[in-house]
Amino acid sequence: MSWISVALTVDAGSVEALSDALLEAGAVAVEVADAHAGTPHERALFAEPGEPGASAWERSRVCALFDENEDITVRVAAALRTAGLDPACGFDVERIAERDWVRATQGQFQPVRVAPRLWVVPTWHVPPDPRAINLVIDPGLAFGTGTHPTTRLCLGWLDANLRGGEAVLDYGCGSGILAIAALKLGAARAAGVDIDPAALLAARHNAMQNQVVAQFETPDRAPSEAADIVLANILANPLTLLAPLLARAARRGGQIVLSGILEHQAEAVGNAYREWFDMNTMQHAEGWVLLSGTRR
Repeated sequence: MSWISVALTVDAGSVEALSDALLEAGAVAVEVADAHAGTPHERALFAEPGEPGASAWERSRVCALFDENEDITVRVAAALRTAGLDPACGFDVERIAERDWVRATQGQFQPVRVAPRLWVVPTWHVPPDPRAINLVIDPGLAFGTGTHPTTRLCLGWLDANLRGGEAVLDYGCGSGILAIAALKLGAARAAGVDIDPAALLAARHNAMQNQVVAQFETPDRAPSEAADIVLANILANPLTLLAPLLARAARRGGQIVLSGILEHQAEAVGNAYREWFDMNTMQHAEGWVLLSGTRR
């Protein structure tokens, strides 16, 4: 079976209405991207709670996938009318051949060395270096495959600083990769906290894949005892708001490790933690920053 991809370029104010209308008109999937992607005018969006500013591109490319047997002209015209746009608006059409989508998706994830001793290996791959510490991760609904710069920064920090026997808390654990890495690097205990039930399920599954015992819970069931190391790879504004809570979670003399921070946000986030922590030198990767500090 083949598919038909339809692409339209619209202003920011029409994206949501058009996306909904295309799905209502029979599209099986809709994707939105920067209309200027691949050009000097391409702009990254890092939307996060509490941060003012644009949360959408000025011009977006809305792509919809239809069954090849659909009357595309009729379907798209109906969607445009529903969205309050000109039904005669032009659009691009591309035929997409049937593929083994599972195999194609798996092909996007390859083993990657993320720190001197650490590899992240998808479950369907054989570890390239059996002597290394291999984190076997099943990429799924939760953030944390090890390839994003913020996750690599945290894994590198753990590889360089974990001495063994520590109690570790990962706040906003996603796939559980940081707690799992801490245990495989020698931590005595590790727990993860996340508000997303899908993340907690993924984290528990990944812990079993790696044959480690970690506790993954919602915030209301987080461990009450203070941790030697508190990790939080989230976003700058949530990190700022969570400063008092994360400070209480770290024992005196313990370490705080913060990531998910863009370079221009680092000073403000660091200032939010200086009431409780002596903050250290920043680490950088591809425009992102890791901050760490010692609890007073």
